[in-house]
Amino acid sequence: MKRRMLGSAVLGLGAALLVTGCGAGQITQTDTQVAAINGASGQTGTIAVRNAELAYPEGVQPAAYLRGTDAEVLMSIVNQGGRADQLVSARSDAATNITIRGTRTVPAGAALAIGPTEPTAGRQLHGEMVFQGLTREVRPGQTVSTTLTFRDAGQVRLEIPIQVPEEARHTEGGHGEQGGH
Repeated sequence: MKRRMLGSAVLGLGAALLVTGCGAGQITQTDTQVAAINGASGQTGTIAVRNAELAYPEGVQPAAYLRGTDAEVLMSIVNQGGRADQLVSARSDAATNITIRGTRTVPAGAALAIGPTEPTAGRQLHGEMVFQGLTREVRPGQTVSTTLTFRDAGQVRLEIPIQVPEEARHTEGGHGEQGGH
C-alpha cells in the first residue's frame, strides 16, 4: 500500500514538473507589452526617461496649445548607472526654443523630476523644461518629436504626447456618448 502511494506521489510530482516546464523558454503573450502609462519613455545608455508629457492645456477650449504659446513638460529622468550624468540640452521642431531651469544633473542611482511644481514626495531633485514659442498648434492625441541630449549617455528621441486631463471631459448640449452622435 505504501509503495503504491509513494509511486502515485512520484508520478503526480513528475507530471506537475512536466506541465510547469512546458511553457519555459516559449514566447509569452506579455513579452511585448509595455507599461500602461500615457507618456513617452526612452533610454540612452544608463539614462531612462519615463512618462514624458506636455502639461494639459488648462482653460483653453477646445483644449490645445496654439501656435506661439509655451508648454510645460513633465517627465522623470532616472540614472541607472554608477556615475552622475547631466541633461545638456533639448530640441524640437515644434518649438523655437526649449528652456531648462533648476537641476540638470542626475546623480548615480537617482531620479530627476521635471515639471512646473516641485515633487511632494521625499527629497526628489527638481527641474523645469518649457517649450517656448510653439511653431504649430498641438492638440491632445498629437505628439511632439523631441531630442534630449545627456553629457555622457548621449541622445534619446521621444514622441511626447499631451497629458491626459485629470478630470473627465464634459461636453455641452448633449453631444456626449448618449447624445446620438
